[in-house]
Amino acid sequence: MKARLSTDGGARGNPGPAAYGYVLEADDGTVLAAHGQKIGVATNNVAEYSALIAGLEKALELGVDEVEVVSDSELMVKQMTGEYRVKNEALRDLSLEAGRLARRIGSVDYTAVRREHNKLADQLVNEALDAP
Repeated sequence: MKARLSTDGGARGNPGPAAYGYVLEADDGTVLAAHGQKIGVATNNVAEYSALIAGLEKALELGVDEVEVVSDSELMVKQMTGEYRVKNEALRDLSLEAGRLARRIGSVDYTAVRREHNKLADQLVNEALDAP
């Protein structure tokens, strides 16, 4: 099964209270899973990677074997495609975990998009941050 995984992460302050969101959609646009969650105090980039890892875990759980990851984090996309080296130690561990999950899925491609093309995942981040 092929799916699109839209991910987003955010922190209010950097670092600050942080959350991630992801939306996993089938080819026909059916939402297979959508989730937003607080992760405590973290940076934007840690939140972005947390979204990617949680979304890839859900894709594996649902038996998806081909994923197109869509993110407004150009840094994460370029690190995951090997265009940029991961110099930050915290991000290195997260990127390695994401890479392990991607290999278990089989086919994972990454696309960087502008924030306005990632509205639902962004909305899930903000809802998680606003929740009591």
